[in-house]
Amino acid sequence: MKNLIYIVFVLSLLGCSSDSSDAVADIPDETPDEGNGGENPTTEPDLTDEELLDLTQEETFTYFWDYANAESGAAKERYIPANPTQDQHVVASGGTGFGLMGILVGIERQFISRTEGFNRLSKIINFLEGADRFHGAWPHWINGTTGKVIPFSSLDDGADLVETSFVAQGLITVGEYFKNGSAEEQALAQKAFELIHGIEWNWFTQGENVLYWHWSPDNEFAINLRLQGYNETLITYVMAAASKDFSIAPEVYNQGWAQNGGIKSSAVAYGYPLEVKHAGAEQTGGPLFWAHYSYLGLNPFGLSDANVNYETATTNHALSNYAYCVQNPLGWRDYGQNLWGLTASYTINADGSLGYNAHGPGDDTGVISPTAALSSFPYTPEKSMAALRRFYELKNILLGPAGFYDAFSPIQNYEVAEAYLAIDQGPILVMIENHRSGLLWKLFMQNERVQASLDKLNFTYTVPQ
Repeated sequence: MKNLIYIVFVLSLLGCSSDSSDAVADIPDETPDEGNGGENPTTEPDLTDEELLDLTQEETFTYFWDYANAESGAAKERYIPANPTQDQHVVASGGTGFGLMGILVGIERQFISRTEGFNRLSKIINFLEGADRFHGAWPHWINGTTGKVIPFSSLDDGADLVETSFVAQGLITVGEYFKNGSAEEQALAQKAFELIHGIEWNWFTQGENVLYWHWSPDNEFAINLRLQGYNETLITYVMAAASKDFSIAPEVYNQGWAQNGGIKSSAVAYGYPLEVKHAGAEQTGGPLFWAHYSYLGLNPFGLSDANVNYETATTNHALSNYAYCVQNPLGWRDYGQNLWGLTASYTINADGSLGYNAHGPGDDTGVISPTAALSSFPYTPEKSMAALRRFYELKNILLGPAGFYDAFSPIQNYEVAEAYLAIDQGPILVMIENHRSGLLWKLFMQNERVQASLDKLNFTYTVPQ
């Protein structure tokens, strides 16, 4: 329940600074017939699946390349085209971690040259090296000009261990990508690994067998939020066990994350066993980003521990989210086989203003978030492709300067949240690449510290070749 309370608090905080005038897009010339899920769309010039994936990745990549924070090169928390200076100095540490991985995709897909990618990554890593850290952990928000912490809330003005684990996940992939390159590239790889080595993961246990999310130099552990599954924090435990000098004991994982087997669930949501107890959404399944953030580098296929088969858990999470939209128990307009995907994102409030919500089957307000279906490509390739094709058919309203906009509301005459968030754009770019080539899974899973962590925590896992 504490996790759910904090999520609700954070979501309200993230949405509060947005201007309502940014929320409304022009209604498409032709919207799909009500209830048909967009099955009779306007005919568009045919693109092959590969061409459409290329386009989606390249457009999404611009968020981390063209719209990054100018001074640091790191990912801005948000970008709102109608108000481009809003929060322009607010760097998202977790989104930056996703962006590190995304820039590698840009190199491999030849959106940029290897030299351009190396230079930008060097700039970002140098920024992270000089930014505020607390027992080695970065804060949720960082000023991209000064490197100083920007408070996320009145009590959250120090370390954010979960966001730090997203940074670490990205740093590992950068290190692995460049470790056998030129002398300059090897030096960058070494710097990336050294930054990870400085994170004092075990300090965040407070001497207990669980990790804590936040610490502040003024407020210490006042937020008192434990990292307990199932949510987006599995990667934090894997990173903590991977540490060279500050590793957690297996008991911290077994009792903290897995709750001595209490993480297991017998719930079946919309025809699919959930396998794990989704925090605050045990019967319906939580927002779909829980199947994405931890698995940008950590390969869920073939991954299991003593309690959970994570391949089944993540795949069924995506399938149940899809099945809910197809079944459409609330009767929302146009939900269907090619219009689906509920996750935390911007939202369209009832009055048309821009907000934020953890959309899911248990909290469905009729808002579709493209990142939900697109980041699920590894789990639901055909269903995700059907959604991508529908999003592309709506490109006149839905495709903006940095990829597909964050959310839209069919039930509100296709109003669009004309805004972007780093934590939503990053998984689209990375998970589509994992679906296509396995790039980030290969890099992350070949790391010797990651393998040592998984061995220590008694995981079975697969290293893609």
